[in-house]
Amino acid sequence: MSPTPDHVDRIQQEWARERPDVDVRPQGVIGRLHRLALALTDEITVVYREHGLGEGEFDVLAALRRAGAPYERAPGELAAHTMVTTGAMTKRVDRLERAGLVTRRPSATDGRGRVVALTDDGLALIDRAFTAHMANERRLLDLVGEQDAATLERVLRRWLAALEDVPTLTR
Repeated sequence: MSPTPDHVDRIQQEWARERPDVDVRPQGVIGRLHRLALALTDEITVVYREHGLGEGEFDVLAALRRAGAPYERAPGELAAHTMVTTGAMTKRVDRLERAGLVTRRPSATDGRGRVVALTDDGLALIDRAFTAHMANERRLLDLVGEQDAATLERVLRRWLAALEDVPTLTR
């Protein structure tokens, strides 16, 4: 028995009817991945909001927590660990500092540099939020089962590595 046609199937059927000269099979994967990414983001950000965080704030707190004690990083290092610009990082850190979740202080090794560190409240919050986040991701992954999840991880790792190896000029 074949699965019930979904949104992507309907789009592909319409394109196949209107443009039979174009191979629309890539939409079967890319279109579903795109829709899945949007749906997963919606599901994941619910947990962040339950802890009073946006996606960006969660990323900053998580990057600081992953650094290990004393849970601090320079702003440029934070930007690299969260893949955002230093300007965007400054705004995130400002919000977190106002909330009492991080502090900023001069670097002990670089007179001009600053260091961002988790406060005790920030550490407690990210530990609670991360635990809930991992439980939520487990729930979402369990929807496809352990074997399919392992296969997806292998395929996506290989695909991402191939895309990340492509020089920017060819995109």
